[in-house]
Formats: sequence, C-alpha cells, structure tokens
Amino acid sequence: MAKARTIVLTGVSRGLGRAMALEFARLGHKVVGCARSQDALAGLKAQLGPPHEFEAVDVADDEAVARWARHVLHKFKAPDLLVNNAAIINQRAPLWKVPSEEFAAVMEVNVKGVYHMLRHFVPAMVARGEGVIINISSGWGRTTDAEVAPYCASKFAIEGLTQALAQELPPGLAAVPLNPGIIDTDMLRSCFGDSAALYPSPEKWARRAVPFMLELNGRDNGKPLTVPGS
Repeated sequence: MAKARTIVLTGVSRGLGRAMALEFARLGHKVVGCARSQDALAGLKAQLGPPHEFEAVDVADDEAVARWARHVLHKFKAPDLLVNNAAIINQRAPLWKVPSEEFAAVMEVNVKGVYHMLRHFVPAMVARGEGVIINISSGWGRTTDAEVAPYCASKFAIEGLTQALAQELPPGLAAVPLNPGIIDTDMLRSCFGDSAALYPSPEKWARRAVPFMLELNGRDNGKPLTVPGS
C-alpha cells in the first residue's frame, strides 16, 4: 500500500465532500475535514472515528479558519493534500433578480472561503516543501449558463486564483483547479431537477476521482484539470 497521507478537506458533510472523505479513508489515508455545523457532521463522525477528525468550521469566517488551522497544523502537521471543496450555489434566476445578499454569500463561501484556507494552510506546506492543493472548480468555471451567473463568477474566480497561486509556489508543491464533472448531488438537482439522476452518484464518482487526486504532483502545478471520465 502507498504511504498514508493526511488530507485536509472542506465541505465534508454531504455530496462530493462526504464521498471523498469516505473514499480517502477507505484507501487508508487520514482525513481531517470540516463543514459548517456539528449536526451535519454527526453521521460522518459515526462512520469515521480516529485517526480521522471533523470539526464545524465556516470557511467564510477567516478567524474560524485560522483557529482550526492552528489546531490541525499542531496536531497533524502540514497536509499532504489540501482539497477546497466547500461551495454553495445561487437559486436559479437572471442575474439582475439575484438578491445582493445571495450573491455575496456565494462569493463569501466559494471564493473567500478558499482564500481563507489557502492563507492559513499554504505557509506550512511551503515550509515543508511539498504538498498538493486542489481547489474544486466546475464546468461552470470554464463555460457559462443562464441563471447561475453568481456561481459561474465564483468558479471562474477559482480558476484564475489557483493558476495565479501556482505561479507563486516553490518547486515541490502544486496548485490545481479541478473540474469534478457532472455528478448527481443536491446542488445539481437544484439546477437539473430529476434529470440529475442520469449522472453518477457522489460515491461512484469518488471511486474514480480520489485515486486521480492522489496521483497529482508537482508536475501538475497550474494545470486546469478534469476528473477523467467525467
């Protein structure tokens, strides 16, 4: 078996995040994850006990992320793999009908949340001299669609932010914007309705995606990638 790695993962309470956490753990890796509420984490904590660890952290709150990062880095050291997955989507509507507070919430979680995680974890990874950062993007971070303009804007931002970060990292590290593909999640159902069932479940997707993520290394730095078969 390959050496066990420490994975720091956001948005673990449902959908892709939960599926990734379970698959990383099944493959023998240590998962340190967060979601916005303790209640949402209860099921995952019941399935994955020590050495895995899960905490309630709102990634949009810089101070909360800072506190969590200090704890994680003290207990587990710098992660081998940092996966920024937490994201929300706006209710479908023409851009001019999206409430200002809803637009702001999408940006706070999807863009600033990733920034907060990078701000508090990347220095330790740089000091260690190795590690891979995966910022989960979207097909809507490379193309667009009507009525999801705030979400598209946030994921286009992730693409640019990640590729710029890649230019700043020293050799040995990598930052990758990763399009997961189309998966049957609650987020997809909010846009596609029942037709979301035509696409793979998060669990089926994770069996293909997680091994792919574990193979990424410094040679992939800055590449906008897509999970194979998605």
